[in-house]
Amino acid sequence: MPVQSGAAFLLKIADGASPPAYQTIAGLRTTQMSINGDTVVVTHKQSGGWRDLLSGAGTRSVSVSAAGIFLGSTAEATVRAHALAGTLDQYELSFEDGEKLRGRFLVQRLDYAGDFNGERSYTLQLESSGPVVPA
Repeated sequence: MPVQSGAAFLLKIADGASPPAYQTIAGLRTTQMSINGDTVVVTHKQSGGWRDLLSGAGTRSVSVSAAGIFLGSTAEATVRAHALAGTLDQYELSFEDGEKLRGRFLVQRLDYAGDFNGERSYTLQLESSGPVVPA
């Protein structure tokens, strides 16, 4: 597997059209994705002292964290509006090799910061709602 550029790991938001087009959320310098899964333990007396897990059971989720500089783009304004309203929207994670993951996410956290003589920055935390699937 070849090394992939971190700059090509993009977070995009749907434009609301049908079918949706996705806009890159501008200014991101770091993007991180975590795939989480809760387990359902089905250990019993005949397990021989080993833990048994139920395949396909439990809760799966995807978390996305990102940080960058504020550029005032349309996509940033849309994310802020969803954060304030507590509404879900379609997002896409795009990778250098062409792989894409799409799903509905809620803006769990949106933080802005700024320093004197420095740029305004923001951090973003998204949590999935429903399946996140290859596109």
